[in-house]
Amino acid sequence: MTWEEVCADPRFADFPGRVETNAQGQVIMSPAKNKHGIFQARIAALLEKLMKDGESFVECAIETSDGTKVADVAWVTADQMARLLDVPVWPEAPAITVEVMSFSNTFAEMEAKRALYFACGAQEFWLCDELGRLGFFSPAGPLQRSALCPAFPESVA
Repeated sequence: MTWEEVCADPRFADFPGRVETNAQGQVIMSPAKNKHGIFQARIAALLEKLMKDGESFVECAIETSDGTKVADVAWVTADQMARLLDVPVWPEAPAITVEVMSFSNTFAEMEAKRALYFACGAQEFWLCDELGRLGFFSPAGPLQRSALCPAFPESVA
């Protein structure tokens, strides 16, 4: 199933969670609790406040070598936004790609997503745990804090 087909399928219109695909086009669904959405909103709002010349938003569909993955939060440059605004699934990752852990996620899954997003051009990957604490990563490995947004706090709880 392509991402466009998933988006057009009425069975997924009111699903209260994340829908992604894998490399075989199979639909993968992961329910999320409200705290997950609250952390997403806090991260996006802080990015919007702290970063200039770009935009933050939630639920960014990215085409990867393992199907379409949906980043919980994205911060994109003004150039990326201008080029990709009307594209249903982006062929490149946002400059900052954020995943928020939920009860249905594993760290192995997050490590795999981190690798996929970096392969698609992400400059940084952030991981927010279930307590609201953030870890920051570059393609070279862990960072003490974000290089792109050094004022970002270590927690959104």
